[in-house]
Amino acid sequence: MGSLDNNPCVEITMNIHKVETPPKRSSLQKLKNRLKETFFPDDPLRQFKGQSTRQKWLLGFQYIFPILQWGPHYNLNLLKSDVISGLTIASLAIPQGISYAKLANLPPIVGLYSSFVPPLVYAVLGSSKDLAVGPVSIASLLMGSMLRQEVSPTQDPILYLQLAFTSTFFAGLFQASLGFLRLGFIIDFLSKATLIGFMAGAAIIVSLQQLKALLGITHFTKEMGLVPVMSSVFHNTKEWSWQTILMGFCFLVFLLVTRHISIKKPKLFWVSAGAPLLSVVVSTLFVFVSKAQHHGISVIGKLEQGLNPPSWNMLHFHGHHIGLVLKTGLITGIISLTEGIAVGRTFAALKNYQVDGNKEMIAIGVMNVVGSTTSCYITTGAFSRSAVNHNAGAKTAVSNIIMAVTVMVTLLFLMPLFQYTPNLVLGAIIVTAVVGLVDLPAAHQIWKVDKFDFVVMLCAFFGVIFISVEEGLALAVGISIFKMVLQMTRPKTVVLGNIPGTDIFRNKHQYQDAVTIPGFLILSIQAPISFANSNYLNERILRWIQDYEEEETKSHSDLRFVILDLAAVSAIDANGVMFFQELRRVLEKKGVELVLVNPVGEVMEKLQKADGTNDLLQPSNLYLTVGEAVSSRFSSMKVVS
Repeated sequence: MGSLDNNPCVEITMNIHKVETPPKRSSLQKLKNRLKETFFPDDPLRQFKGQSTRQKWLLGFQYIFPILQWGPHYNLNLLKSDVISGLTIASLAIPQGISYAKLANLPPIVGLYSSFVPPLVYAVLGSSKDLAVGPVSIASLLMGSMLRQEVSPTQDPILYLQLAFTSTFFAGLFQASLGFLRLGFIIDFLSKATLIGFMAGAAIIVSLQQLKALLGITHFTKEMGLVPVMSSVFHNTKEWSWQTILMGFCFLVFLLVTRHISIKKPKLFWVSAGAPLLSVVVSTLFVFVSKAQHHGISVIGKLEQGLNPPSWNMLHFHGHHIGLVLKTGLITGIISLTEGIAVGRTFAALKNYQVDGNKEMIAIGVMNVVGSTTSCYITTGAFSRSAVNHNAGAKTAVSNIIMAVTVMVTLLFLMPLFQYTPNLVLGAIIVTAVVGLVDLPAAHQIWKVDKFDFVVMLCAFFGVIFISVEEGLALAVGISIFKMVLQMTRPKTVVLGNIPGTDIFRNKHQYQDAVTIPGFLILSIQAPISFANSNYLNERILRWIQDYEEEETKSHSDLRFVILDLAAVSAIDANGVMFFQELRRVLEKKGVELVLVNPVGEVMEKLQKADGTNDLLQPSNLYLTVGEAVSSRFSSMKVVS
């Protein structure tokens, strides 16, 4: 096939294929298919097909409780690996649990409680072999900052604790509901750019908050923004303690060095995994021996012994704080769920197995609901612990059970040993843990790929730093949704030209050698057509026609056909149908024919139902490919001439 801009006599011959009408389906069948693709894209019931009743019951229990799948095949070799990894992550979980609880303005013991019950629940319900469950820095920061806006953790600690448990309950209820109702696609509104910016901003805020412990400041701001935190730091220089600064700096450097070693040499993962617990032991012994608590070094103080006390009587579902706990539960639930599923899928990909997103939502949700009734606050799969768990050779979720048992022993017998643990070492542990959340390579990659996404990332980052954690996140999500709406309302429409010597038509802007066929304006619409963009498409196509008419005096070729390639138009609504009808009427007045190419089943079906006079979908106006449309209509031009 050939074509030239200034040559009206182009020979084009092709076999013309009929555009098939899609098979008819009832509205109920269409609704059923749409619901299936929305809520059951993984077709979870396929494993039950052709099975006996007994086998179906067994598969059903295994689906609900994944432990029943791998439990019967568990052996001593797997146990050896899980014991090693469980003890390793316990050495990290204990100091992190205490540290993150303080980050959420909760008693340190609550952090250990949250590292005992939730891992046991997850081991039964979770589908990941590598996910290590417990408190995480971002969710702790979110909960602490949101609840503290209305209730002081120091002036009213009981009410604050009640709100924390209630928020955890609602977070778990929301998470489990997403899994049961298979609405996991909701968390996809948190784009990669949003999460990277949010995590980096939160990491900096978390680190700055630790200046209170690392500098020994007593009177510190309750606000989370960069400006008030730094103002508080430099307005209270008289409270700085050189003993605290020296000791905190030493432990911070030690932890950062061990982290760097483990990153450079993954086989030495145990160096950074054991460093936090070693720091706690060494600093506690130093304070105990030197009586440093009397010389400006603040310590945790006495902690209660014993296992988790029940807390269902502390859940509050009424009162004027109900809105606060609902909002806190929703936001912390989404963030922790996103982090947990992302971490689980990351390590599942490394070991080549599948993680069921809906199962994970149910598992994480149930463990938070159960946790809220057993003195635990929001938990999820932590990246640092899961990385250690993976590198330590975890084979199954039994590693979580081993970790929980180790924490249980600590709660029962070892709590008095933490009485002299300095707060500065907890601050150093938190800073070291959140440093990895600042992902500069990922930010650079986003800058190279999509500048708009980079702006979204910066909005999340600066919003968290200068406004607040939750408002920064909301700002980034809002801009992401605005981008999505913008793409819907302003779909891409391109002019196609012919690649000389072929029957291929491509974007003229991308393919510089693509040429125009005289008398033809060939356009490709590359998005679904709906009420949100039909007016724009009508105006944009008329502008293309106007541009063609302005140039036709130079090329001496009148516009005869407008060909719309609809291959990328996956859906259409009533406004979209009216758009085609209106466009056809406008073109008729200009003496131009409208030709449609390759409409997909749903689009063609709706156009057929709306085209009562059969003017829009006449065989002469409907083709399978752009090449066939040009060939056929070009031949008709020759006959007329």
